[in-house]
Parts: sequence; structure tokens; C-alpha cells
Amino acid sequence: MTHLPADRFFPPDPTLRHLAEELYQPVAGLPILSPHGHVDPRLFADPAATFGSPADLFIIPDHYVTRMLYSQGIPLEKLGVPRVDGGPVETDHRSIWRLFCANFHLFRGTPSGVWLRDVLSGIFGIDEKPCAANADQLYDRISEQLTRPECSPRALFKAFNIEVLSTTDAATDTLEQHQTMRQGWDGRVIPCFRPDGVVNLDAPNWRANLDQLSRVSGVEVVDVHSFIRALEQRRAWFKAQGAAATDHAAVTPMTLDLTPSEADGIFQRALRGSPEPGDAARFTAYMLMEMARMSIEDGLVMQLHPGSLRNHNGPVYTKFGLDKGCDIPVQTEYTRNLLPLLNRYGNDPRLTLILFTLDETTYSRELAPLAGHYPALKLGPPWWFHDSLNGMARYFDQVMETAGLYNTAGFNDDTRAFCSIPARHDVWRRASAGWVAGLVARRMIDLDEGHEMMSELAYGLAKRAYKL
Repeated sequence: MTHLPADRFFPPDPTLRHLAEELYQPVAGLPILSPHGHVDPRLFADPAATFGSPADLFIIPDHYVTRMLYSQGIPLEKLGVPRVDGGPVETDHRSIWRLFCANFHLFRGTPSGVWLRDVLSGIFGIDEKPCAANADQLYDRISEQLTRPECSPRALFKAFNIEVLSTTDAATDTLEQHQTMRQGWDGRVIPCFRPDGVVNLDAPNWRANLDQLSRVSGVEVVDVHSFIRALEQRRAWFKAQGAAATDHAAVTPMTLDLTPSEADGIFQRALRGSPEPGDAARFTAYMLMEMARMSIEDGLVMQLHPGSLRNHNGPVYTKFGLDKGCDIPVQTEYTRNLLPLLNRYGNDPRLTLILFTLDETTYSRELAPLAGHYPALKLGPPWWFHDSLNGMARYFDQVMETAGLYNTAGFNDDTRAFCSIPARHDVWRRASAGWVAGLVARRMIDLDEGHEMMSELAYGLAKRAYKL
């Protein structure tokens, strides 16, 4: 049983709080749609899979957690984060847990703190705050519960009332885990096609990724034409395995309408290992145009999330690799960068382009006006650093009046931390209730409209935007 305050995150004003509670209750138990995330499909492919130790579950793979501890001078080695070179790191998971508990106060007032407390209370029945004094006791309680069948990944998938969960998979992935999990289990876990490793010419191991693309597609990639055919083959394979969407990352959302010969010139230079300055950015911009064309043809929803300068901390990247909390937002421009793509495809209702941002300054200036005009464009939810109560409030304030609720895509949790998924969706539903309560209180909408909007925010928008 959870002892978290039932009215948490609602507005402090008594009238608004009462309205928010009334609006929240009917949607609190709606099924969860998780159409964009990074949960490892191996958790569900093996019926006997477990989450491992408390350190495995809460700390080692969660860069939201490790980046906060690292920011306070705690080496990643002490947190058990594996090194690229296989060098020594802490392997005593109880010691890692003790260090985490002794520093749990660092998460006060952060989204991670909210999610951690919700998981501890809602799944493990732990309402006391972790600290150095109770670390061993909590470790033993959680360890014992993690051995129970009801705490297996498949069991919690059902307990969380997840209707569909999407993983994120490289274009070269054979999706064996997805095929395995469908044998004898009815949980709906679907892949998502992410081609960054071959589309972004400056991606780590690009040439090895390209060779793997040739192998898995059966198309020998020798030029841009065969490259595109190989990607089309992979998209068809992903769709046959249940995929509903593609996912694309770029530093900027630049799009370019290059001729085939111009694109192939860039591609040939990359094959020779002699790229020119700007080649990688121009080729990604060209391929975003191609991916939009493919989405119109095959119906896969296209997701684009630019604006992150990856691996900002060079020494950490060299020692520990990707996704270690070192990706930092950069200022991003959308209106001009997306103009070629939107002029060519933005008026075609067969395309759904869901756009995310890490640059909140673009919300009211660019993104809301764009989404409020182009039929193909939808705005994704507040994302990554803005997936928080305050981030959601800023999003509602700056986006909704201009874009309109129905030009947004609802919520997705974008997480590797599977057990935090219900907590993240609950924060969104409570934040939504607070915003809609304000509209009702100001007589901008009536209560019936408020309830309809809540159902859309919690479920309907994502269901339609991702064609689930």
C-alpha cells in the first residue's frame, strides 16, 4: 500500500485542488501507452528474467540517477557503471546501494526523486526515506521482493496496466528478442526503427554499422540508392514485427532537398573515409527528407528529437561510452530548418511527424505556431530535462493556446527505467488535471469538456498520434 499523499502535485489553491482531484480520478487507472522508450526487450523475452539486485534496478543503468551522483563528485566506477575497456568498477551491489542511500537527499525536488519515491512506495511498500542508516534494511527488503514471481518484468507489465510499450532498436537489429517474447506471452511490446547509427555519417562505428545493414537487409550498400533500398527493406521488416514508428536524433532539425547525385557524392566520400566539413550534417538533413517520404509510403509515424549535443563530457564518453548523462541541450531553430520538409510533405495528412525539443524557448515562438498550422505535424510532450511537474506546466502554458490540444501527441515516458513508467505517467496525469482545472475555474471550458480533455491527455492523443 502506498502512503504518498493522494493530492500530490495538485495546485495549492483549495478550489483548483478540488477540481483537479475530480478531473484526475476517472483517468488515474486508464491503461498506459508507452510509445517511445528505451526499456531493454530482453526483460520480456525470457520468462525467467529478473531485475537483478536493487543496484541493477535503481542505479547502474539509470543515467538520471548516476549523473546527479556524478555531479557531486562520486565516480561512476563506484556506482558500478561498466567501463568500455572492462576496467575495474565496484561489483559489490550492496556497497553501491549504500552510497546511493547516503546521497538520496540529492534528489529532493527533482523528477528522479519523485519517481524513486513512487517506485519504492508503490511497488515495494517502502515509505521511509532512504539514508545511510536504513540502507542495508532496504536492500534486503527489496532483494527479497525481487525474487517473487509478482515482481518479474512480465508480471509487473500486467500489474502496471501497460497496453503497449515500444522499445527503441537500431535499423540493423534483427529483432530476435521481439520474436521470442511473442511466443507464449500476450504482452504487447513493439519495436521502433531508429536508423541514426547508419544515417548519421559521424555516428560511432558508422562503417561497421553500414556493413551490418548490408548483411541484415540482403542489399549490398554501395551507393546512396542501395542505401535507401536497404533502409526501406528494414522499415518493412520492423513494421511486420509490429513497429508503429521511427525515431530520429540530430543536433539540429535541418532538412535539405539534395539531388540524388549530390547525396551520393557525400555518401561516396564517407565510404572512402574522406568526408568534407559539413557532409554529415547535410546528409542527415537529406535523409530526414527521405524518411518523411518513406513514412508517407509505409505509414510509420516519424519522431524527430533534435537539440542534444551528445557526449559533452569527453573523458566520461571515452571511459564509459554512450548514454551516461553527458548529453546537453543546445539552442535550436525549427522554422527555417524544417521549411524544406514541411513545404514538401507537411500538408500531406498521411504523414505524422512528432517533434520534440530540448529548447523550451521555441515553444511559443516556433513549435506551437508550426503545429497549429501543418496537418502532418504534432508536438511531443515535454521531454528529457523537462519531463517534470514544472516542465509540464511550462509546456501547457506556452504551447496549448496556439497549437491546440489536439495537435499534441499526449505523453510518453522515454525511459530505460521500466519500474518508473507508472510514476511518470501519473505525474503527467496529475499535472494535466491541474492545468485543465485552471481552465474550468476560469470558465474557459465547462467540466464536461474538462473530463474529455483529461481522457485525451491521458490516453486518446497518444493512441491516435502513434496509430496504436
